[in-house]
Amino acid sequence: MTKRTIPQRRFIKPSFNYLIEKKRDGQEFTQEEIRYIIDSTLDGEMPQHQLAALLMAIYFQQMSAQETAILTEEMMLSGEVIDLSEIAKPKIDKYSTGGVGDKTSLVLVPLAMASGVVVPMMCGGEHDYVISTLQKLASIPGLKTDISIEAFVSQLAKINGAIVAQSEDLAPADAKFHELRKETGTIPSLPLITGSVLSKKLAEGSEGLVIDVKWGNGSFIKDLEQAKQLARSMTRVGRSMKRRCVALVTDMNQPLGDSVGTALEIKEAIALLKGEGPEDMQELVLKLGMEIVRLAGVAGSTLSAKQTVQRHLTDGSALEKFKELVKAQGGDVSFIDNPDKFPKAKYIRKLPAPKRGYVHTINAAMIARGVHLLGAGKEKAGDKVDHAVGVSEIKKVGTQVKQGEPLMMIHYNDESKLEAALGYFKDAYRLAPKRPTPPPLVVERVA
Repeated sequence: MTKRTIPQRRFIKPSFNYLIEKKRDGQEFTQEEIRYIIDSTLDGEMPQHQLAALLMAIYFQQMSAQETAILTEEMMLSGEVIDLSEIAKPKIDKYSTGGVGDKTSLVLVPLAMASGVVVPMMCGGEHDYVISTLQKLASIPGLKTDISIEAFVSQLAKINGAIVAQSEDLAPADAKFHELRKETGTIPSLPLITGSVLSKKLAEGSEGLVIDVKWGNGSFIKDLEQAKQLARSMTRVGRSMKRRCVALVTDMNQPLGDSVGTALEIKEAIALLKGEGPEDMQELVLKLGMEIVRLAGVAGSTLSAKQTVQRHLTDGSALEKFKELVKAQGGDVSFIDNPDKFPKAKYIRKLPAPKRGYVHTINAAMIARGVHLLGAGKEKAGDKVDHAVGVSEIKKVGTQVKQGEPLMMIHYNDESKLEAALGYFKDAYRLAPKRPTPPPLVVERVA
């Protein structure tokens, strides 16, 4: 682990009022001013109300590419920076802005490991309606995601990968920013998102990053153009920090895969690691996996990258790496060998189609909220996650259904929770007499 010491320059500290007014008026911060903002945030010198005003000014006036790059680096250097130089293999991580039913990380990490790529994945808290990768992994008995940085580095050296909780020692300035951003409505700020994501990901020791920027009703980014701008911002800043970086803008206007839950999604991930599973998830795993192995230099051409990914998914090597990861983090591997061991809900009932027609639209966020109410998420601190609940066999956009045919299967343990969730599930679907054209899963590649 390293923490770079930055030589002090002669710098006259401005007042916080001056900094707020400067950004309010659309002017750019200097490197010294951004460093001063970070230092003042860390030591508590800047009052919360002024920091809130500053974040709001940034939200409305944005930051230039240079400002964003400086902000990212200063936040990265506000804490520990993990040194993985002793590991000779290429080190590439993957980040997603969060999606309903998205279990790609559970597949891509072992897939990359099998391809000879080291994946130093640390996961933070996700958005309200999204079940995080860590929550899904918690459905595997015994698996630990809260480990020390030393244990994290050791595991990377031994088996090529890890999926663990974000260390508080990495980018602590971002943690302070993020808490206040949640309270001030400034989460969607593109420069602040860019700085937040990259400061933590690059502090992990990654040499490159593959980013999945999701847009749509199941993402906090509702606008496609904004998603494209975020993809460009992240790749631009990544390159300016001498890191290889590529982003895919992907559709999140319906759940990914056939299931949403914790154990249900782990079981789907296991199927994908066997070269099976839903077509949309197979497509996304293939495209993101190809980006990882190409960025790592493991595969040179598009064809070679595709063959590499498909080989490791069909020959069982990616699944074996997943088992290695589960075992290394204390999990019960027998659940991976026999997914039927995962807990099952007491009750399963269908959500019947109210009429004949085609699935025209699905609100993924509503489905996620319903699954959350079933018990797959925590309504308040101290609540226990029910790993058996969720939804499966989700009918996707463009599917023809008859009246009464199931739009999805609901797995639940508590009748009262079902009643609360049903309203969201029913309102999530819109049927139409004509078949719609399903949107492309990958909208744009930014490199």
